Amino acid sequence: MAKKRQITKGGNFPQPGQRQPNTIILTQPQRFGIDISTYMAAIRSYENVDFARRTKLIDLLTDILMDTHLSSVVSKRKSAILCSPVEFRRAGKPDESINEQLRSPWFYNFLGDALDAPLMGDTLVQFFRDKKTGWLTYEMIPRKHYDPVRHLILRQQTDITGEPWDEYADLLFIGKEGVLGELAKAAPWVIYKRNTTADWAQFSEVFGQPIRKYTYESGDEESRAQVMNDAQEQGGGATYVLPKDCNLEFVEASNKTGSSDLYRQLVEICNAEISKLILGNTLTTEAGDKGTQALGTVHGKVEDRIAQADRKFILNILNYEMTDIFARLGINTAGGEFVFVEPKNTSATEKMNIFKGAQELGLEISQEQMYEDLGLQRPTRPEDIVQRPKPEPTAPQQTSTTGPDTKPLPEEKEPDKPNGQPKPGKQPESRRRWNPLSWLGRFFGQAPGGGAHLSW
Repeated sequence: MAKKRQITKGGNFPQPGQRQPNTIILTQPQRFGIDISTYMAAIRSYENVDFARRTKLIDLLTDILMDTHLSSVVSKRKSAILCSPVEFRRAGKPDESINEQLRSPWFYNFLGDALDAPLMGDTLVQFFRDKKTGWLTYEMIPRKHYDPVRHLILRQQTDITGEPWDEYADLLFIGKEGVLGELAKAAPWVIYKRNTTADWAQFSEVFGQPIRKYTYESGDEESRAQVMNDAQEQGGGATYVLPKDCNLEFVEASNKTGSSDLYRQLVEICNAEISKLILGNTLTTEAGDKGTQALGTVHGKVEDRIAQADRKFILNILNYEMTDIFARLGINTAGGEFVFVEPKNTSATEKMNIFKGAQELGLEISQEQMYEDLGLQRPTRPEDIVQRPKPEPTAPQQTSTTGPDTKPLPEEKEPDKPNGQPKPGKQPESRRRWNPLSWLGRFFGQAPGGGAHLSW
């Protein structure tokens, strides 16, 4: 039977007003100074079958997230989900009592932490009601302080035993047990890029500035002191002070430009591999040598598929894994489902054409929907209504051609019956339907016979 208690976290010293000791004692993460050997040791420790140690790998993944390119593509992938509104529908209609919770800040933060599970490996959160506001909220359990295989809560990050997490209420585990996250695959590329950038910076510092050389007479200490003083006052950069009978020779790379390009190409390769891993493409983040619009469209579709998979991942959590938690916290989700609201990218002109087409087909349209979709405000007073100007009657214009051989064409009339009745099949003018072909014929007139050309 799960106990109704909340997991607390903090440092070794209790906070003011804290009555009970913290369930978890936090420790500062270890950052910087990582290399491939550090990465390999972290993987081996994480995948230990009997006593898995997650601390080294989680600290390493936290460190590599400080890389600007990796952080950017991760934020881009998550923003495709965080910017898509989620709503709960029952019998096809939105349930406002639940959607009010989904628009709150806690739900936005929860989606971000849930999306970190495939990247970091897993996520463990605990839900509860805020005693002050009554809103549903949650706390994320630090990844270094739980064992997903044995379902233990670890007080210290170095512990190998702890309390079963079944003793705590409303815990939700997201991910798979003992699975490495996507960031573990990106770590080698970040390490290579970081070390390459450091070497590149050193290369620029050594060979980017000219080296100054000073000489003085051997045994002349006064000249030597004067030269040293002049060298220090001229700012930074490498300086060598030698007596005249000494020689200094620099052996440099034959092609400095080629060496610089080598560093740049390695950094670009690392960034490209990171983009492929997180987004499934490269052209939506950087323009390559073959970055045509067609290739960009294809890469964009691949990224859309990944975003669609992330949406299904979130919906599975909300519709299946959180059902019991919602019920225990007083939120009834029976008979309904969580869905992503599809964005409406139709412009006002396209909506107007849709309404016109529906009217021509004889479909009934709600005026409320028309005002709402077109972004118009329904007038409440008669004086607020803008009257449409009436078109002024215009006299029909007759075109005539001037020339020696032109004559007005006789107006064609269909003969009626002797008793004045119209011919069979002929309808009165008021009932006759408009035919666009006949209108075109009246507009262009009748072509002259015999191949004669017009006088203009």
